[in-house]
Amino acid sequence: MKIKANILACSMAAMAALSLGSCSDFLDEQPKTSLTEETMYSDPEYAESNIQTCYKGWREMFKDRFLWELMVGTDEIQSGAYQALKEDGMKRGSLDRYDALLTSELYYISDQWSGRWKYVGETAKIISALRDQAPEDEYVAQLYGEACFIRAGLTMELTMIFGRIPILDLDRINELTYARQPLADVWQFIISDFEDAVKYLPDANEPGRASRYAALMLLGYARMAAPEETGLRDFSLAAEYLDHVVNDGAYSLAEYYDLWDYNMSNTTESIFEWQFQPAWPDNNAIQFQIGSRAVQSYFGDGCFMSGYDHAVPTKWAYSDLADGGIWEDGDIRKEEAIRYDFDYYGVTPTYNNISWEDLGDDFDELKPHIKKYEDFRTDSHSGMGFNNMWNSGKNIPFLRLGNAILLYAECLNEIGQTPQAVEQVNRVRRRAWENSLPQEMAWKTGMSKDEFREQILTERVRELFGERWRKFDLVRTGKFLELVKTRNEWAKRSGTIAAYNSVWPLPLTELDQNDDIDYSDQNEGYR
Repeated sequence: MKIKANILACSMAAMAALSLGSCSDFLDEQPKTSLTEETMYSDPEYAESNIQTCYKGWREMFKDRFLWELMVGTDEIQSGAYQALKEDGMKRGSLDRYDALLTSELYYISDQWSGRWKYVGETAKIISALRDQAPEDEYVAQLYGEACFIRAGLTMELTMIFGRIPILDLDRINELTYARQPLADVWQFIISDFEDAVKYLPDANEPGRASRYAALMLLGYARMAAPEETGLRDFSLAAEYLDHVVNDGAYSLAEYYDLWDYNMSNTTESIFEWQFQPAWPDNNAIQFQIGSRAVQSYFGDGCFMSGYDHAVPTKWAYSDLADGGIWEDGDIRKEEAIRYDFDYYGVTPTYNNISWEDLGDDFDELKPHIKKYEDFRTDSHSGMGFNNMWNSGKNIPFLRLGNAILLYAECLNEIGQTPQAVEQVNRVRRRAWENSLPQEMAWKTGMSKDEFREQILTERVRELFGERWRKFDLVRTGKFLELVKTRNEWAKRSGTIAAYNSVWPLPLTELDQNDDIDYSDQNEGYR
């Protein structure tokens, strides 16, 4: 049946209700017409519209400040000095310092929670309504698979950020309520959703929508990331899923230069890419957040390198191997990922215009910055009329083959196939040396399992720097505390980071509004 205009209006009212903070609020809204919610969501056209909204909702978590909030606080990326030491009464810098100011009251934390739950709730409704139809109708099956993919992806992010969380399965809501569930149950729920996504999604889909390969990649990651105590971590299964992504021939490595070129979006490597444009409402505004304040003070917002230093590389991440960092001679990824030079049309900015920050030796606005999100289309010299770095709008290749190959290699190593794992890593490194990898730069097949395990984490930073994978990688490998406390300048100075900081506190908004989560159920170490 066709969706009537009044049903669409009802949908907008329901979506407005979803913006409340609690994960349980999305079910409280009663139908505005005689048509039941189940009937509405079981209509494919209505489900299609809502799935598009859910993709956009997930995309919001890769925009503006939402991206850097999960990038900082690692050994790869930290907050700029002003943000870490002075902004918002030093509350802002708690995301790196992991001190007493990192509390459940911070809006950074509550917005990361609520920004995901409202779309977890919406996809839960779609899944419940379409589950019985999916086996009988190809179009409905795809919609069902996409809803499963989105719900699983958002739920996986939530549990990796917050630990134990509620499970939103409407067919079991009376049993589950809105209480936090055991990690084993949460991860099994995520895995089951991804398995359904693999079953029902098409091999190829339009840009910005999930395919079977996108689901296979995240299913593999889930089998690698599920905590060991859940009994669900399985590198053999993960390798099986990732093998399809890597070896089926659906994707091929693109030139590294092309991955962040706005003229070359959705490359042969792109498995799932967030689609942006350099104009509101489809811009991502990331450069505004992570460009250089010193550059902005000289050249204004119309310079594509300008910004406000909310996320900058750690010294370890921007330094050469010989200086205690990660970069090797000849690796083109270094200059593509990180900006070292701020000369702009013959003028070199200084710190003079931002001396008011009074940071002493800590000024870092002209130290290396993240380069991948710079968008020259926003520059006043581009002639395109955007003229403000806030309009930055490059696509973000969320899931890409280079990442999948390194994950696959990691799995091969874990199941005792280290020589084969080395071969896979060298595929990625070969591209990093413009397809002419010097023999001395190739990983050797005689590498031990433990050595590979250590080195692959660094190789993932070289390949994926600034792509928001590092925190999740550190948490899943148990390396979070060990590496952050020594490589993140602000965590090192504070000296207060602890093992429990691998997850954030549950937001106070949720504790206040969710009757099934008690204040005593807060994550360990937080108030």
